[in-house]
Amino acid sequence: MSELHLPNRIRHSASTRPSEPAITCGDRTLTWAELDGETSTLASALAEVTAAGARVGVLLRMGLEGAETFIACAKAGAVFIPLNWRLNPLELVDIAEDAELDVLIVDDEFAAGAAAMSAALPEIEVITVGAAGGLPDSRTWAEFVASGNGVDPGQGHDPDAAVLQLYTSGTTGRPKGVVATHRNLYNEPEGFDVYEFGSNAVALDALPLFHIAGAGWMSTCLSAGVPLVLLGDMAPARVADAIATHHVTHAFLVPAVIQTLVDLPTLDSFDLTSLEVVAYGASPITPALLAHAMTVLNCKFVQRYGMTETTGSVSVLRAFDHHVSGPRSELLRSAGKPMIGVEISIRDVTTGEVLPPNKSGEIVARSRNNTRGYWRRDRETAELFTQDGFLRTGDAGHLDDEGYLFVTDRLKDMIITGGENVYPIEVESILAEHPSVAEVAVVGVPDKRWGESVTAVVKLVDGADVPSVDELIAFSTAKLASYKKPRQIHFVDSLPRNASGKLLKSSLRTMLNASGEAS
Repeated sequence: MSELHLPNRIRHSASTRPSEPAITCGDRTLTWAELDGETSTLASALAEVTAAGARVGVLLRMGLEGAETFIACAKAGAVFIPLNWRLNPLELVDIAEDAELDVLIVDDEFAAGAAAMSAALPEIEVITVGAAGGLPDSRTWAEFVASGNGVDPGQGHDPDAAVLQLYTSGTTGRPKGVVATHRNLYNEPEGFDVYEFGSNAVALDALPLFHIAGAGWMSTCLSAGVPLVLLGDMAPARVADAIATHHVTHAFLVPAVIQTLVDLPTLDSFDLTSLEVVAYGASPITPALLAHAMTVLNCKFVQRYGMTETTGSVSVLRAFDHHVSGPRSELLRSAGKPMIGVEISIRDVTTGEVLPPNKSGEIVARSRNNTRGYWRRDRETAELFTQDGFLRTGDAGHLDDEGYLFVTDRLKDMIITGGENVYPIEVESILAEHPSVAEVAVVGVPDKRWGESVTAVVKLVDGADVPSVDELIAFSTAKLASYKKPRQIHFVDSLPRNASGKLLKSSLRTMLNASGEAS
């Protein structure tokens, strides 16, 4: 199995196709031999300043430095920990301290976050990338790479060694580190078949590395020997231009980007005829948008359903199951069938009993892709798994008579907006700090562009000054990443509760949908 691990796939491609292109970013293209050589040099530099198992954080947009660091960490036996550059400095410090970072590689665009993390972890080695030429008490990327001796440290063979740690918010709102090993991350050659890679395949990766979709798609494509085009900005015009310029055949796009791409007024000015397959996932997509995108982009579509804790996909709706019309068009609402080596079961939420086809319950999955757990969170890790080793997804759904999975609801209250996960309690806890707010509930309301819109329902303190909507949004933005802020705020006299006092968020969603807030 070790020959299928990412670093060994890079080494293999470097020996079998050394002069063929591997990665393109901007105006620079690396061959497989160059990618192998540069990542070995970087890995040797990491090995000089860290021990095996070191924890390397990166605060970078999708680009060559991030991709090389991912591979270099695997070669050096280090753990690659990409950080969400949309978070504010306090949120970044919380994650950096939890992860116990030894090294931080950061674009000088994010200097404020880097300074805050460096102050909190004074022993951390900081390496800066960018035009500003470095931050105080740091080494530049060029200086750090030059310190390597170019010898591949040779790690990456142990299937149970941690190689990637991604942070995802929990129901408490505190980020948790999801640990992925080589065993979790490796790709069986049979699994590549779902993407229908041909000999001319070129893939686009414009997703952030701190998402499993971004890191996972990179690992999949490089492991399959498919050259990658990296794009640090998901703006629709830039995506279209990258496809046209580099003759991209395969792309992974979240539904919010698909929406903006097909709505791009200038789309007809780009030659997208090279596009063969669009893989999509990370948030729900409506059948109407999917059918429209299939028509506009005139290519095949493949849906992947999974989560960070499953290291990507557990099920796939393959291209041949995408029927725009006819009796099989109902499958557009499906998440497909289990991936190779994955078992999916539907369990009764209360008893844990296995449910028969067409009965709804919690979706659970078991495979070698499942994380071994959360970083130093034994209780949360134990709660993540059933007694027989299935991972609880927190989603509700059912399997039909043919084994197709339908995801019908989320058992958790997580909001997915533009592919980003937002837990209501994070937003609620901040808004509750405002002196005029007595109670607050945050829910997701369907939104055509973002999938869901973060919406707050607020009960004010009796007699308090009435804040404006803009004031409350600004209050939350000061302490939260921008994508977590409420886009809508409604004031009510009371929040709906049941007889035991439990807040009824389902009633709030119904109320907001009935009032026409869904857009």
